[in-house]
Formats: sequence, C-alpha cells, structure tokens
Amino acid sequence: MPGHVTRVSISGLDAYLDEDGRPRDGAPLGMLLSAYAERNGDATALVLGGQQLSFAALDRAANRLARHLQSIGVGQGDRVVVCMRNRPECIQAMYAAWKLGATPCPISFRLVQAEFDAILALVDPRCLVGDSQTPSASCAFVNVDTVSLQDLPGEPLPPAIAQPGKILASGGSTGRPKLIVDPLPSTWGADKASIFRPSGITILNGGPLYHTGPYNYAILPLAEGSKVVCMEQFDPVEWLRLVEAHRPHSVNMVPTMMSRIAKLPVEITQAADLGSIQVLFHAAAPCPPDIKRWWIDRIGAQHVLEVYGGTERIGATMIFGDEWLAHPGSVGRPVSGDEIVILDDAGNQLPPHQVGEVHFRRPAVGPGTKYSYIGADSRIRGELDGFGDHGWLDADGYLYIADRRTDMVVVAGMNVYPAEIEAAIESHAAVLCCAVIGLPDADRGNRLHAIVELRGGIAAPEDGLAFLAGVFERLSPFKRPRSVEFTHDRIRDDAGKVRRGDLRAARVARM
Repeated sequence: MPGHVTRVSISGLDAYLDEDGRPRDGAPLGMLLSAYAERNGDATALVLGGQQLSFAALDRAANRLARHLQSIGVGQGDRVVVCMRNRPECIQAMYAAWKLGATPCPISFRLVQAEFDAILALVDPRCLVGDSQTPSASCAFVNVDTVSLQDLPGEPLPPAIAQPGKILASGGSTGRPKLIVDPLPSTWGADKASIFRPSGITILNGGPLYHTGPYNYAILPLAEGSKVVCMEQFDPVEWLRLVEAHRPHSVNMVPTMMSRIAKLPVEITQAADLGSIQVLFHAAAPCPPDIKRWWIDRIGAQHVLEVYGGTERIGATMIFGDEWLAHPGSVGRPVSGDEIVILDDAGNQLPPHQVGEVHFRRPAVGPGTKYSYIGADSRIRGELDGFGDHGWLDADGYLYIADRRTDMVVVAGMNVYPAEIEAAIESHAAVLCCAVIGLPDADRGNRLHAIVELRGGIAAPEDGLAFLAGVFERLSPFKRPRSVEFTHDRIRDDAGKVRRGDLRAARVARM
C-alpha cells in the first residue's frame, strides 16, 4: 500500500539550515543534501569504493537518478527497493527516492533468489535499483552499472516528504522475512539527530548500508553536512588505515569488527593512531567482555558507547565504558522515559537477577506507535513491547542480555543461551568468531555444537574439545558444547549477524 506523501514549499535552500549551518526540524532529507551541496560545494561528502565525492557531486548524481526514476513512473508514495553492495549509487538511490517523495527500502545484496523474491512480494515496489549482481525481479529494474544519467539535469527537484520515511528488511535471525516500517516522515527531527553524532563531523562506517546502524551512521549524516567514509566491505587493517587517513570523530561498529581488529598482530594495533575517535558506537550483537576491555584500554572508557535497541524504536538502553567497567556485561540502563520489565512465559513480572523476556514501556508514547511490521506480528502486551530477547536486570536497574528467544537451546530441560558460550569461545586467542547451535539428540533433546572460525594461519586442531578445554572451564558443564567444527569461512556478516537456523538446517541434513 503506498505511503502518504506531503509536499512542502520553502523558498531558498538556505532556509533548510539554521544560522549555525545545522538542519532545521521539518526539513526534507532530499532537500538537506541539496542545501549542503550549495553550502559546502566541493567539500568532500562521501569516500567509498575508491571514489571521493563532494556534496555538490553527490547531490547532482542523486538528482539525476531521481529524474530517471521519475521518468519510469516513480512518484509520490511509491516504494523503491535498493539492493547492491556498498557503493556510492546505493546512497544516491536512497536520496533519489526521498527527492521524489518515495519510500526507500534497502535490502541485503546477499539474499538468494527465493529470499529476495519473498521480500519483494512484501514490499510491492514500484521499482528496484541495483547493479549487475542484483537478483532478477518482475518489477521495473534500474541497473546502476548500465543506466546513462549524464544527460539528465542535476539541479535540485521540488521539495517532497514521504511518509513512511523508510522501510527496512529484517528476518536474518529467524529466517522469516519481515519489513519494519518507520511511520515518521522523511524530514529532519529528533528521531534522526543524535548528540553522539553532531553535524559537520567525519564518520567512519564499516557495515552494510542496508542495516540500521549504517543507515544512522552513513546515510543520515550526509543530511547534516558530515563527511562519511564508508567501506565497501569491512577489513580490519584497512579500517585502521582509514582512521589514520581521515581522522573520524565517530565510528560505527559491531562486535565482530571490534574483535577482528583487537585480534590483529600487536605490532599493527599498537602502531595505529586512533586518537581522533571521540565516539565508538557499537550495537547489533553482544560484545565479548575481553574485546570490550581491549577497546576501553585502547581509546578510553569515555569514548566507548554501547546501545541496545532496534529499528522499531521500541525502547533502548545505553552504557559508556566507565559504567560498563562497574557493571561488566551490561548493556546499560534505559534511556530517559523508557522502563524495562522482565516477564516470564506466563506474563508475570520477574524480580532482579531472574531471566525472562525483555519488554519496554514508553509511557509518553505507547506501544506500536514508532513502527509497524509487514510479514510479522508485534510482541505488544498491553502497554509493553519487546524485541524477543531474553535477559535480566540487576539490583541497580542495569540490563543484561542472555540471547534471543529464538536462539535459545533446550538441553535436557535446561535453557541454554548461545551468546554466553560464544563469548567464552571467542576469548580464545586463535578464534575470530563462533556460532553455537543445538542439534537433535535422542537422550538430551539437543546437544550443543560449536562452529568456530579460526584466525588466518591457524590450522584446525584434531581434537576440538581439547583445544577449547581452557575456555570451557568458564562454563557450567551443561553449557559446554559436545562437538566442535572449525572453519576459516566467515560466520557472521558485516552487520554482525549470524543465521543460526541455516547453520543448524545444513548440519541436520547431513546427520
């Protein structure tokens, strides 16, 4: 169903910025890019894929793409799917949609055809913008590798506002595709600004642009005049080089990235100058405590910020490194106005230190007002809502995440959370990453199986259990995997996500 679109009329691009050059509340995102193109001109806006684009060049490219989309029928209230690897055209497509009052929906370029088809069926887009590697689709397709735009005008289009402002795809953890619809319009406001990401700074993003974190730390910052340095694909050594070359104020990471950097040879990490980093923002997955301490020691506790939340804006917690040292393992306390309630399976509220499903209450907002799903039902219980994670509160109100409910493994009647086991295994010096799954077992219902990604140059040991015996000592006996396999293939993607369901299905099929 098309979204509602409002058109606004404001004379002069400078009207979208305040006297200090910051975006005004209510300014359309598409026009903000044009406003900074006029204000900043040839100043660098985007560094990505060997290209360095100025604000003026980026805006001209987005305007030309918008006019091409308009020529094939894209208009107000339409949906535009964007599917390609990290490249400038991906960001241009997002802004091109906004410039027409259309709602962009970025999706993963890693999807196989069946997954891709399922998501497109949910989106029902007017067109798809991708490249030569994008899966085929029945809707109109704009291939950025072959389309010619140079003859189209590059001047700004009339202002437009799309509502909903964006649609993001999810389902990597459950395997079932769903869409998260942001009902707020494509205008600047409190939902898009962040005190930890001020305007006019330099930002480094290593994650895929279809994910929530990079959306907030690569796409939105361009609408507040910041320079964005974006990696095509995360590489730890290249990340260090980019920090030294561009001196970012803020960096957006997931624990997988943090781990891969921390486990580089000491001579590489010690030589790197990370002094420009004022905010290391990390989210999306649990961070192993030893990796968190490494970063705190490396750049200072006051610069490490962890946030627990989601695209839905159901609720959030945050914690800086100094607080984390006093509450190790916590993801923080709720942000102002949010409350956390832990419930058991029967819906009863649990006391501190008991594990249950994590729910948020936002009294001034109410559940379900910040998002809607396509392809899934919400978890709203009265005035409570949640992401489906399990966790507990300590006596001081700090939240600790056990794992997602869907990832929990029942072993001989005991609930086991893979994240805790994975954190222990990933503390091993030879291990880059790990995923723990449950495999069918006639006696115990499930047995724990660890899939371990080794560092480069480390050969797979003959006896995996003996190899990991030292870290297993940190775990209760019933939490210790009964089998281990080793790989040098990547287990998690650049967004820090792992598809445990797919990993389990592949191994069950071989049993």
